[in-house]
Amino acid sequence: MRERLLQIHSRRAWLAVGVVFLAGGVLIPVLNALPESSALHFPDYLVPLFGKFLCFGIAALGMDMVWGYAGILSLGHALFFAMGGYGMGMYLMRSMAGEGVYRSALPDFMVFLDWKSLPWYWHGFQHFGVAVFMLLFVPGLLALVFGWLTFRSRIKGVYLSIVTQALTYAAMLLFFQNATGFGGNNGLTDFKSLLGWPLQAASTKLALYLVSAGALVGTYLLCRFIVTSKLGRVLTALRDAELKTRFCGYESTNYKLFVWTLSAMLCALAGALYVPQVGIINPSEMQPSNSIEMAIWVAVGGRGTLAGAVLGAWLVNGGKSWLTAAFPSAWLYALGGLFVLVTLFFPKGLVGAGAPFAAWLARRRRKEDAGT
Repeated sequence: MRERLLQIHSRRAWLAVGVVFLAGGVLIPVLNALPESSALHFPDYLVPLFGKFLCFGIAALGMDMVWGYAGILSLGHALFFAMGGYGMGMYLMRSMAGEGVYRSALPDFMVFLDWKSLPWYWHGFQHFGVAVFMLLFVPGLLALVFGWLTFRSRIKGVYLSIVTQALTYAAMLLFFQNATGFGGNNGLTDFKSLLGWPLQAASTKLALYLVSAGALVGTYLLCRFIVTSKLGRVLTALRDAELKTRFCGYESTNYKLFVWTLSAMLCALAGALYVPQVGIINPSEMQPSNSIEMAIWVAVGGRGTLAGAVLGAWLVNGGKSWLTAAFPSAWLYALGGLFVLVTLFFPKGLVGAGAPFAAWLARRRRKEDAGT
């Protein structure tokens, strides 16, 4: 067990993970509990914002698994993120039956559109366990079917990227239709409570933040466990030399299908945690630009590093939050410029940019040790 843990991370890396977890999972709640008059007080309005960043970190890990380690550039992972969000949104809408504007057992948008009964696919979502199962199972099943059809047909490279983006765009157009039963253009919103806890309460927002932090750490450790195993080595071999790996007896379709489905379910989990913290889910979450942003997160942080993907998601979204408030029209230009800059000068991302310096320090330390 100890040897396996050291394979996953070195002692220093485990220490770093622990420090980051304590800083995010303990320090922020403690600072939030301080009186508002204190200079160290962490304001309540920032808690859901940081919770959003944690959700984006989970989605970035899913994207890094499929692109950084398997070499599959998906431009459609926002679909799985949104599907997880819709699953959680359906539960939140069902749990507030009778509390809406129309005091009906149906969601308000269905009453407004003169629906007489719930669609069959809404049944069961009043139970939290069923909702959690479905919000993971349905995106996973869609990814499994789509992946089996594409990987079996040997579709890869830019062609696969285009197909994934087309799938996401088609789903977005479908969800925009009122007849689909998901709120159309407005989506699902005006949520009241989660498991009986009011979503507007500061304590609930803090609890959702802590759950998101725990989910991010758990997801990171799961991904790290996979990439440091034999399965992870096969995935990187498929990324670097698929034909040679297949010649050695490894069926690439099965490995790609596994990591693709896992990645989709991780994005769905991120979307499910995202929705109660922002209070809305609509088809705009499926727009192709959101999927492209996920790829930019990973590229900026450093694909194939996991930690870099999370760092990239935090930095890009932190910059987005600041720029969209200070210079609303400048964000897209800044995002495009950032992507070009990273591609030209930091092809291995921010984490990879520090690798030469770390290697130089290691060589210098070895020389000093040899000299003594």
